[in-house]
Amino acid sequence: MDFGDVTLLALRVFREVAERGTLTAAATALGYTQSAVSRQIASLERVTRTPVLERRPGGVRLTAAGNVVLRRAVAVLDEIDAAGRELAGLPADAGTVRLGWFPSTGAVLVPRAVAELRRTHPAVTVVTREGTTPVLVRALRAGTIDLAVLGSAPPFRPPDAETPALRLETLAERSLCLAVPAGHPLAGAGPVDVEDLRGQRWIAAPSAGEGTLMGVWPGLDERPEIAHTARDWLAKLNLVAAGCGLTTLPASLAEAVPPGVRVLAVRGGPAERRRVVLARLPGPVPEPAALLADVLRRVAAG
Repeated sequence: MDFGDVTLLALRVFREVAERGTLTAAATALGYTQSAVSRQIASLERVTRTPVLERRPGGVRLTAAGNVVLRRAVAVLDEIDAAGRELAGLPADAGTVRLGWFPSTGAVLVPRAVAELRRTHPAVTVVTREGTTPVLVRALRAGTIDLAVLGSAPPFRPPDAETPALRLETLAERSLCLAVPAGHPLAGAGPVDVEDLRGQRWIAAPSAGEGTLMGVWPGLDERPEIAHTARDWLAKLNLVAAGCGLTTLPASLAEAVPPGVRVLAVRGGPAERRRVVLARLPGPVPEPAALLADVLRRVAAG
């Protein structure tokens, strides 16, 4: 078999598996059975004469050959989709940029950037999606998003070890803050000492893939008492406002907190810094994506 015998369906299924990380998730997204997805991957591997996926507990990882196929498949599928738009009477370059973002940036940064781009370049359409860092990184590599706004904590490692390495740009770096109920004893003026955080009740959620608790102040020398778990930032902050516990938050969210919440700095212990990072694949950047990246830089700096 020649690689020219590969079908577009097999390439689309493969791209979905690469983004979702599992055959099951790809099947659900496509509305196929898992066996149908497996058959398409098998047909692709017959053509390539080599495995394109490495099966692992809990998911799959692309092989070296799989990375080559994915890179070319993304280009082919994008051209096919552009042809479809052109035949439908739309310009080949529809002026669309696809942005992925991690949850805390959805409160301030992303809405402001989208609004600013709409004001300055109304012909550009921004399509956004929220996700965890692993999901967004896979989407970047699968070509289903153009840019990703990610969160990064010390020691600020790259979000994955795949090649080619993603292009990363720090948009902002700020201190981690503490959200407390307005009536809490710690809610007085000025920063709080890290020692005062022992014995507090916390509102937190598991961090995807890291085994840590998002919402608990890092490095406390005790087993924290988790009063409530929530992944949504607004839910966390409203639980704080209701007096249910404390939680951490990036400084960029300080202006989005609901009434009844005080945002405080914490002194003592290691400096807790958090970065907002813009990630993309290496190579030329389409004009709509470049315009949005420029707006994100300005909004994050402001």
